[in-house]
Amino acid sequence: MATSELNALVLQGGGALGAYQAGAFSALDEAGFSFDWIAGISIGAINAALICGNRDKDRVPALQAFWKRITSNLPVSAPFWTPAGRRAYSEMAAAEVTLAGAPGFFRPRMPSAFWPFLPDPSLSFYDTTPLEATLNELVDFDRLNATGPRLCVGATDVETGNFRYFDSRTTRIDARHIMASGALPPGFPPVEIDGRWYWDGGLVSNTPLQYVMEQAEGDTPLCVFQVDLFNARGGLPVDVIEVQQRQKDIQYSSRTRLTTDRYRQLHALSAAADRLAAKLPDALKDDPDLALLRHAGPSCPVTLVHLIHRKEGFEGSGKDYEFSRPSMSDHWAAGIGDVTRTLSHPSWKSRRVEADGLHVFDLGTPES
Repeated sequence: MATSELNALVLQGGGALGAYQAGAFSALDEAGFSFDWIAGISIGAINAALICGNRDKDRVPALQAFWKRITSNLPVSAPFWTPAGRRAYSEMAAAEVTLAGAPGFFRPRMPSAFWPFLPDPSLSFYDTTPLEATLNELVDFDRLNATGPRLCVGATDVETGNFRYFDSRTTRIDARHIMASGALPPGFPPVEIDGRWYWDGGLVSNTPLQYVMEQAEGDTPLCVFQVDLFNARGGLPVDVIEVQQRQKDIQYSSRTRLTTDRYRQLHALSAAADRLAAKLPDALKDDPDLALLRHAGPSCPVTLVHLIHRKEGFEGSGKDYEFSRPSMSDHWAAGIGDVTRTLSHPSWKSRRVEADGLHVFDLGTPES
């Protein structure tokens, strides 16, 4: 592992699939990675807060405590583990969460959410008060703001539709900011912060990668582990359930690779502008248009590591709200497996911290 880099962790939104991120972090932590900067949206913001708001040795236990708590009230067990039986169990578990909620996370509003003619109608189907209590119990926000890694979480302003990042460098982060990032309507209610109301950041963009790349500064090499929960690439669906899965994958992947390609082009543009500057007379080297081109991309070299949750055979259309304990464990294990494959891959083990450019690794699958 390179020691001269600033390490960043970028966590996409994806509800119950967020256990994959927790597993990935546990493997990275076991491998000795220490993160200076963590950015998250929705469930990624929750995982990020659990990491940033605990001591090094308590981070994985905090993630374990959270994921065990929110998957503890599902009494239905799988009657058999054939592929069809496992898939049927997953669908039943998602239906159960829809009716009963998830402990320590959200609970249904009955019956007010379904009757809009009350004097004070609900703005969501579920109440997320339990999540606030869970965050305040498992996250030390004083530590997070004082000594934890830099934390950035994205949310959407309900009235303007604009994207907003709350950054611990400039804002004191508390439970409201984390809940705002994950307030996906109409399931969850908007969260008020300083007179503004916010919904889930995934309504605008489900990945914080662009923010991290735009905010990168200085010459210190940056190594970004991007842990995504939806895969933009996939096969043609064969039934309606797969159609619904594929729709979510396309909608919430937020064009991760498109963003990657854009920054590869910006790095190339900056490098070309630097070469051009060396050929120009001194009178033109300080031209503001040239300076703009030279700073089109991050000023530091960037290593980007893709860790992308791939579709599991048992997952159904409700995979992002299927909070059963077996599925959580499977997703956690998948995150560990992809990190293990990445860090043991010859391409990663032989890598060098480059002087410039964007260098992308996507090594988490057995075919890589």
